[in-house]
Amino acid sequence: MNPDCTRELVLDIPADEVSRAYQKVVSNYKKHAKIPGFRAGKVPETVIRRRFADGIRKDVIDGLLPERFNKAVLDLGIKPVGEPRVAELTIEDGKPLHVKAIFEFLPEFSIEGYQKITVDKPPVEVTEEEFQREMEQLRESRSTIEPMEEDRALKDGDWAQITYKGIIADEPEAAPVAGEDTLVEVGGKDTMEAFTTALRGAKPGQELKAEIIYPADYAESKLAGKTVAYNVEVKAIKKRTVPELTDDFAKELGHYENLAELETRVREHLASRKRRSVEGETKDRLLAALAERFPFAVPESLVQEQIDTRLERGLRALAAQGMNTEQMRKLDFARLRAAQRDGAVAEVKTNILLDRIAAEENINISDEELNRELQLAAVQSGETLDALRTRLKSDGGLERIKEQLRREKTASALYERLPA
Repeated sequence: MNPDCTRELVLDIPADEVSRAYQKVVSNYKKHAKIPGFRAGKVPETVIRRRFADGIRKDVIDGLLPERFNKAVLDLGIKPVGEPRVAELTIEDGKPLHVKAIFEFLPEFSIEGYQKITVDKPPVEVTEEEFQREMEQLRESRSTIEPMEEDRALKDGDWAQITYKGIIADEPEAAPVAGEDTLVEVGGKDTMEAFTTALRGAKPGQELKAEIIYPADYAESKLAGKTVAYNVEVKAIKKRTVPELTDDFAKELGHYENLAELETRVREHLASRKRRSVEGETKDRLLAALAERFPFAVPESLVQEQIDTRLERGLRALAAQGMNTEQMRKLDFARLRAAQRDGAVAEVKTNILLDRIAAEENINISDEELNRELQLAAVQSGETLDALRTRLKSDGGLERIKEQLRREKTASALYERLPA
């Protein structure tokens, strides 16, 4: 628990109220208890109290404490979060009940002047350069690698089809780094310079040697920081062919009548993608600025809940990538939780801020907005709308969805007000 937003609450309930609660619970047990040797409703009270002592005690506590606890917290004028921790508890029939509970609460803090907090709001219009880059990427995505018919040596821009075998220096026991019929672009941005130097000017059938010193941050970890001596055989020279932007090209990509229609769709898609990206990044910067301007203590229970949510998302992603349950059990969850902490704290701060601003501006979610979201969720989950709504009502999911929609609506309202 965060001591900056933690309170203690002491409750003392008179002995006569405790006795009445015990008598009520015991009578209920006596009415429904089924014990061999006794008729229903005729079990002696002493037997009931002895046989069901733990259950009776729990039911008495549940009957006496929650309502009084909630009222006492309401009288304090604070909003508790998470589950309270019982530090002291004394309960016995015929004696006063004493309890001390420790709980976290949402801190009070001022957001006066939040409307004046601004960040840069980049334009969302697609530039001609961005459009041309997108079209070029489309062309490159449909490019092909074809054999060269011309008898000549390799030069920059060519693709060399090679077979290679490399020995890692100072690691005689390591398996060779080998490949068959691998394509390497001479002078390409992803080709090590030493490979390009060795291949440039070579012809098919030639055998070459190349020593590659890989940087420490090389993407393939087993080669990072290593020196590898390669024997390379050039098998063939190939060229990359990028198609021209024509009506035929557009038709091959999908249901487009001509190039003009394809360009229109690309501009629309690019505009939508850029708008989402710019809006999302700008909202993040605005909320970070608000959190910096209005600091407040964050309840640890909310942080831990958010860490749980982030980890759950991560595990689902790992499962989708093929990781099984046994592999997941081997993960270092303490390290994973620690790694998620800063992000979780930031998300909790953002949520609390958005909730405060939504309350300040009386921003709410209409039934129509909620139904629209539920219809999308029903399609994604394969459930009927009624079945989904029933399930979400029972597990509290409906309120969580409304809460999230309200936060998104509030963030969008703040974004729209930013000066262009």
